[in-house]
Amino acid sequence: MPKGTVVTPSMPDPKSGFVLDTRELNRRAGTLKEVTRVAEAPDGLGIGVIGVPPGSPVDLNLRLESVVEGVLVTGTAVVQVRGNCTRCLEEVASTEEIDIQELFCYPGKDLGDDEASRIEGDLINLEPLIRDAVVLDLPFTPLCRPDCAGLCPTCGADLNADPNHAHAEPIDPRWTGLTEWTQPKTESNIKE
Repeated sequence: MPKGTVVTPSMPDPKSGFVLDTRELNRRAGTLKEVTRVAEAPDGLGIGVIGVPPGSPVDLNLRLESVVEGVLVTGTAVVQVRGNCTRCLEEVASTEEIDIQELFCYPGKDLGDDEASRIEGDLINLEPLIRDAVVLDLPFTPLCRPDCAGLCPTCGADLNADPNHAHAEPIDPRWTGLTEWTQPKTESNIKE
């Protein structure tokens, strides 16, 4: 890109379920708008072992309130979470409710925070906010249950299904020659 080129930010897609139109609020402080909708979860809403499946429903129950600086968005997002237990690799599934509270600043308002969320035109894009809230709420090491025993490190057996699973202690290779002394004497051993 040539030096001095001005990059105009792309406007959010108004057809997206995560984009809200604020024109009804008319920038009058104290004006309220309730929004209830179901949006499709975007790709990449999670971490490697657990996340929200793409295309699954995200139930949004929001309140938009016009304030002097912008629009305050509060409410909840309910998502379906799926992944695998990090100990036994069984599927983990749950429904999570994420709390949302964010001030979106009007264009031209300077709050002294470069990372403040902004209204683009008359549109608010909730996707980055939802993504951050969901990812921060996910467990770093998801478990199928708190006392999950995991898998046997020797053979991979599920220790939850067989809690008494055990293996004989391995023999130190330096002592394998002595194991013959502990074997019962049979005719084949004696003739040798």
